[in-house]
Amino acid sequence: MNTWNDFNSADDQNSFDLIPKGTLVKVRMTIRPGGYDDASQGWTGGYATQSNTTGSIYLNCEFVVLDGPYAKRKMWSLIGLHSPKGPEWANMGRAFIKGILNSARGLHPQDNTPQAQQARRIQGFADLDGIEFVAKVDMEKDQNGDDKNVVKTAITPDSKDYAAVMGRINTQPTAPTSKPATTAAPSGRPSWAQ
Repeated sequence: MNTWNDFNSADDQNSFDLIPKGTLVKVRMTIRPGGYDDASQGWTGGYATQSNTTGSIYLNCEFVVLDGPYAKRKMWSLIGLHSPKGPEWANMGRAFIKGILNSARGLHPQDNTPQAQQARRIQGFADLDGIEFVAKVDMEKDQNGDDKNVVKTAITPDSKDYAAVMGRINTQPTAPTSKPATTAAPSGRPSWAQ
C-alpha cells in the first residue's frame, strides 16, 4: 500500500487555537486581487474587489504572522474603500491604511514633517502588497457564527510595545524594551527611503 491509499500512519491534524484578542504581532499583508479598477479614485492594478451583493469596494487582505509563538499563522480582513451606504467604511479603511503606513515606516502619528507626509503617500495599492507592520489581533464572527482572528488596527511607534514587536528577531515573545525601533539608517532617513 502506498501512503495515498492507507492513512493509518498519517499525522493527526493540528488544531489551532485562536490568537488571543489584543495580542500584538508583526505581520506581512498581501492583497488578494479582485480585478476591480477605478482610475478616477486611483484604484488601479486590479487590487480592489467589488462585492456582487452590496456593491461595496474593498481590499481583500491576508496577514501572515512573521515571528513569535504564532509565526506563520494567517488572518484575513477587508479594508473598506467604498460603500453605497455612505463614507464611514471608506474613512475607516483610510485610517487603517494610514496606521499601516505609520507602523511600517516608523512614523509617529503626530509627525507632520514634509518627510512624514511624503511617507504616507502611495503610488497605488501595489505599495501595500507585502508591507510589514505591527498589528493588533482582534476577533469577529465568521459566516458560521464561530470566532475568527482579524486585523483591524496597526500599532504605531507611539505605542510602548511597538519597538519590541517590530524589532523582534527571535521566535519567543519578548518583553517590551526601551530599544528604539530599527527603522532609521545612519543617514537619519528611514531604511525604506534609502
